[in-house]
This record gives sequence, C-alpha cells and structure tokens, in this order.
Amino acid sequence: MATPHDSRCDRLWRNARLATFAGDGLGIVEDGLVAARDGRIAYGGPAGDAPAFDAAETIDCAGRWITPGLIDCHTHLIHAGDRAREFEMRLDGATYEEIARAGGGIRSTMTATRAASEAELVGSALRRLDTLIAEGATTVEVKSGYGLTLDDELKMLRAARALGEARRVRIRTTFLGAHALPPEWADDPDGYIGLVCDTMIPAVAEAGLADAVDAFCEGIGFSAAQTERVFAAAAAQGLPVKLHAEQLSNLHGAALAATHGALSADHLEYLDDAGVAAMARSGTVATLLPGAYYFVRETKLPPIAALRAAGVPIALATDCNPGTSPLTSLLLVMNMGATLFRLTVTECLRGVTCNAARALGLQDEIGTIEAGKACDLAIWDVGHPSELVYRMGFNPLHARIWSGQ
Repeated sequence: MATPHDSRCDRLWRNARLATFAGDGLGIVEDGLVAARDGRIAYGGPAGDAPAFDAAETIDCAGRWITPGLIDCHTHLIHAGDRAREFEMRLDGATYEEIARAGGGIRSTMTATRAASEAELVGSALRRLDTLIAEGATTVEVKSGYGLTLDDELKMLRAARALGEARRVRIRTTFLGAHALPPEWADDPDGYIGLVCDTMIPAVAEAGLADAVDAFCEGIGFSAAQTERVFAAAAAQGLPVKLHAEQLSNLHGAALAATHGALSADHLEYLDDAGVAAMARSGTVATLLPGAYYFVRETKLPPIAALRAAGVPIALATDCNPGTSPLTSLLLVMNMGATLFRLTVTECLRGVTCNAARALGLQDEIGTIEAGKACDLAIWDVGHPSELVYRMGFNPLHARIWSGQ
C-alpha cells in the first residue's frame, strides 16, 4: 500500500504503451503509466498495478509509445571545420589510411580545432547536438582528441561540458588525447604518449573534465603497448577506460581493454574470437558504429554472431565526426545496424538505450524505464517500436522528457 508521500508525483503520463527495456527484451507494457518525482521515475509499469498517484500534472499519451530517452554513447561532437574534400578523395579511390598518412584525417581536424575558440567550438557543436536532441536523445557522450596539446584538449572538454549547460541533456565527456600523433611529435610517439600519461591525464582529472579515458589502438594510431600505458595512467587517476579497437586491423586492443575492465570497445570490425571471449568475461560492451562502416565503405563486418553467442552487450552510436561518420541521427544508426549488420529490432533498440547506458557506466542511472532511475523518456507517434528501426528519414518523436520535464 503506497503512503501519501509515495503517491505524490510531479508528472504522470497515462494511457501509454511502454517499452521499458527492463529484463532481456523490449519490456513491453500495453496499458502503461509513468510517474516522475523530483526528476526520477517513481513508477513505470502497468497502470493497473500503479499506486493512486496524486499528480501535479497528468498527460494523456493517447496510446503513444514511451521508451527511455535515446543515448548516443560514442561521438566526436566537438570539432571545427569539415572534411568534405577528403570525402571527394575517398570517392576517387583513396583509402582512409592513405588520406591520414598524407596529412589529412584527424590531423586536418586538429588544425582547425586548435585555431577555433572555445565559444566557436560550442556554437558549432550545438547545431549537431540539437539534431540528436530532436530525435529523442537525452544523453550524449563527447570525446576530445582533436586538440592534441594540453591546452587544446582542455578547451575541447570545457566546450563539451558547456553543451550540458546550454541544453537540457546529459553530457558525458571522454578524454581522447591518444587519438593521433600530432605533427610536432612525429618522430617520437612514445614521447607523446608520455605527455598524455604524465601531464594530460593528471591535469584533466584534476580539472574534473573527463568521465573516462579513450585511445585509438590502430596501425595509424597507437600500439597496444602505448595504449596500455594510457590505461595505467587513467587507472592511477580513478578514471574508467574505453577504446577504439579493431577498426582497420586486429591489434588485439579489445582483449587488452577487457583486461583493464573497459566500459566499451568500439568499432570492432576486425575483432577475433579471443577478443570476443575477453569482452564476455569482463562485461565490456561492444559499441558498433555502422555510420563509419557505411561512410568509409568497409566490407568486413564486425563478428555479430560471435558477440551475440558470447552474450556481449551490443551498443550502437553515431560516431559523429567530420571524417568518417558525419552522422547525427540515432534513428538512422538503428536502421543501419539492422540493414548492414543484421541486428534484430530488439538489439538495435537496446543498443541505443540500456546497452548504451552500460557503455557509459550509467546502467544504474538511465537506459530503462524503472523506478529510481532518471526520468529521461521519449514519446513516439508510432504503431510499434519496430518503426523506429524500420523507417529512414522519418522522425516520429512526439515529446522528449529529460529529468522529468
């Protein structure tokens, strides 16, 4: 029996169908009700089992579907400039690696980002963020990694934090100093990693600007040994780790990340069975990025069947970045996950909700409709949640709720 205090709520959504994502599937509730109190879910489930809530405001959803707010768990939202010319080069036959070695790629964006002010970075990123928000995103991860000096990396992370002050959205920041080798360190990659580990990570941690640390473990990025140094430095500061791994080749980065308890390993086109097993043991999330796969015209699929069989949680994200995935639509990401990777509807939807929350270490806070979690919701004008995966270029968002409002 609910007490009078238990039945008080700020807002009540009734006459709704819910996809709660509690448990293993969609968690469908046909006649559902969600109640919010102090920014958190007080109840989310069958209307017939709900307390008699005393609500300050009641919203009739007219049979619409409610899901958790969508989560984009891998973006490079903060950057200056674009790489449209490189897109043309790629269409003419140049590979991602050839463009990078010719001075394009990440270094091109680095030059533009270093030249931009913090306010300019915030302004350009807000346009990209607003597109995500308009499709129901309530949490977005944002990486640094285009500054590659201490001052410029701090500038990027401050700009990322500012996004969460300018909009009603949860921003998680990730320090990605080990993204590429800046030209001033071209002859001394180990020296640059020393700077990342001994100077940048401690400074970022002291400033409280990062929620996690990431690296790019790849032939055109950093070796497994260098990546391990980054992980050790992150651990010394009490920061969890993530990793760009096995995108272009297999350096066994995902297995390394798993041994360090990484929140996620991302991309994973060249992941092998040993890497899958290591991720399964550690609970590391496989974050797949179909936008990058599509944009660079990759042909090697991530090992979806092996990940599925091993029970590795699969998340999906935009990888929004100027060079390999200029994408700001989680709805399109889900369709790509289904059509390119043959993920199921349930896998796609869980990939941008509960599993994306896990990839950020926020599974106890967001990602499902359950009492006690943040009341981040998306209300949709669809006949069934499968429409969110099925349609392309169609945004059926009716309302977006962040922290109960």
